[in-house]
Amino acid sequence: MIETIGILGGTGPEGRGLAVRFALAGIKVVIGSRDASRADEAVAKIADKVPAGMVFGAVNADAARAEVVIIAVPYAAQADTLKALKPSLDGKVIINVVAPMDFADGKATAVSVPEGSAARQAQQLLPDSRMVGAFHNLSARDLLDPQRTVESDVVVCSDDEVAQKQVMNLAELIPGVRAVNGGGLDNSRYVEELTTLLLNINRIYKAHATIKLVGI
Repeated sequence: MIETIGILGGTGPEGRGLAVRFALAGIKVVIGSRDASRADEAVAKIADKVPAGMVFGAVNADAARAEVVIIAVPYAAQADTLKALKPSLDGKVIINVVAPMDFADGKATAVSVPEGSAARQAQQLLPDSRMVGAFHNLSARDLLDPQRTVESDVVVCSDDEVAQKQVMNLAELIPGVRAVNGGGLDNSRYVEELTTLLLNINRIYKAHATIKLVGI
């Protein structure tokens, strides 16, 4: 059982939502930020949703010391963040939830990543870490509502089968979630780009739809 999870750049809705769900599953969570006060503010926003003493705020360097670490920083900040924290991240299971995109006139556009995906870039920056791409398509609104069952699949991509299975088990701690083996880490690019499509669909329909795969 994983005891602690650190979320780098975890102050946004997705990071806070994952913190809520993992804390409810009995895992201590450290929400990280470049600014400790912003991390504390993020914790305060969800304090009434989680058991006491299960979620903490800290700078990213402290969050990186957790047993498992989630990368939730904006894509533009990913490379610099990981380079600075590499010694603390070596050898660990790292979960990348970054979906590179730009916003203009209310529309999301996927950003091309030279390495193929944010997850692949992260793996190249952290060659000694066990990189997994997952949790991109979950609705932050659903995650932040502890009473809501999250009816969604989570596609999990990794070149490390043991780490991939560990993250699949972690995903299914969230009520309603089914983990789907998405193959190797290179497939994370398709999941990341799908996030952009979902955001645009949700804007059109004023919804918070996610994904469910049928036939498996």
